[in-house]
Amino acid sequence: MNDIIMYCSALISVIVVIIMLIKKMDIKITLFAMGIVLMYIAIATGNTIAISEFKSTGLILLDPIKAVINQFESTLPAAGFIILILGGYSTYMTSIGANEVTVHTLTKPIKRIKSVYILVPLVFLIGNLLSLVIPSASNLAIILLATLYPVLRQAGMTPITAAAVIATTATVMPTPLGGDNVAIATELAKYPQFAGLSVTDYVIHYHAIVSIPTLIIMAIAHFFWQKFMDKKNGKVNSKEENIELKEIKSIQEGILYRFVYTILPIFPILLLIIVYIIRSTSGKNIDISVSVASLISFIIAIICECIRTKDINKTLKQTENFFKGMGNSLPIVALLVAASVFVLGLNSIGLIQALQKAMLGIHGSGLGFVLPLILMGLTIIIVLLSGSGTALFYAMIPLVVPLATAAGISPIAISIPMGLCGNLMRAVSPVAAVVVIVAGTIKVNPLDIVKRTSVPMIAGVITMFTLSIILFV
Repeated sequence: MNDIIMYCSALISVIVVIIMLIKKMDIKITLFAMGIVLMYIAIATGNTIAISEFKSTGLILLDPIKAVINQFESTLPAAGFIILILGGYSTYMTSIGANEVTVHTLTKPIKRIKSVYILVPLVFLIGNLLSLVIPSASNLAIILLATLYPVLRQAGMTPITAAAVIATTATVMPTPLGGDNVAIATELAKYPQFAGLSVTDYVIHYHAIVSIPTLIIMAIAHFFWQKFMDKKNGKVNSKEENIELKEIKSIQEGILYRFVYTILPIFPILLLIIVYIIRSTSGKNIDISVSVASLISFIIAIICECIRTKDINKTLKQTENFFKGMGNSLPIVALLVAASVFVLGLNSIGLIQALQKAMLGIHGSGLGFVLPLILMGLTIIIVLLSGSGTALFYAMIPLVVPLATAAGISPIAISIPMGLCGNLMRAVSPVAAVVVIVAGTIKVNPLDIVKRTSVPMIAGVITMFTLSIILFV
């Protein structure tokens, strides 16, 4: 009887979560609610809350609420705090104009290139570089539509080709500053086989060896697919324009300013890479976290602003944007906690143990690719229907290691395909914010954008899944 209750309650809760994802409702509250309900069901069926050494409040009805607090307390000092720091730093870089300078520096050389189709893979790769400093796909698209799109049109690129490239500029760039990479690396580091794993190690040793070849394949696919589609549809004259052409805003300050403020947004990444190289080549025990690198960069940025503005009072007032940015990142932390509460509920009713037993059938059978394939397929369906590239991945993070262990495969064989797949397929969803924004700007149907983004992104999915299976299963 308990097994029937377990499976039915788990199935209903998962269906509710999927429906909320598809309807684009606030998934955090849904995960919290479902997790708490599942814990009450566990208590009612004689199970205990699945937290090691959990201390009851003395009133059993309040125990699930205390469990939620426990999840907040365990998440905030780890991945949660890092994500808050990254959000603050990114916002501060925007407030002092450093992100704008980086965009200007990277996009300015494009004006010198006259070959339209050489521009396609080049813009795609540069756009992905820019996603290091502007991680939001929709925000990056808005910036590039206002600055880079007119340049591409003036070079003779068709509106739909330019739009398709811009819609795919935030995909799978390997970065230790990505919230999803921070979350999964922090989760993996809890287990003995990944003890001491930093976000930098995760990105360099696992993510980059899959994502970089994937980016190259997608750039090549973009080149041939956009050229083929333009030829098929008939190339549009460059003078036919749906929006007013604008020149990229020029940066008036000197070369030193442009150099320093171009580097500032990516300085935490450079610092982490430099420390990693020193540690690897010299053997010295030097290790700094993403949060430490970001705070060092923040201090350097404040000093640069003081020198530039010659107004300490104004500069210190502007640092308030850092803390506002931390606040703006709190929903991501809440999503992580909500996901862990939901998984805690599933664990408390016994579903995780049941799934682990089911996965034991795969162990040693040579079918280790089945679990990553199933989870990637689920990711594709949810992303296409909801337009959200990372919500499901965040929700699945606490399950990655237990399921992978039961299936006898590396957790990396799950985390890489799921994480990269969500970010890639977002550009293929007609309801994704980035697709809707780009389509609305050039006044075409979102499905027309999807036709142009689908082949490069599907090529990326196939490439990264194949590499993941070869390298990690």
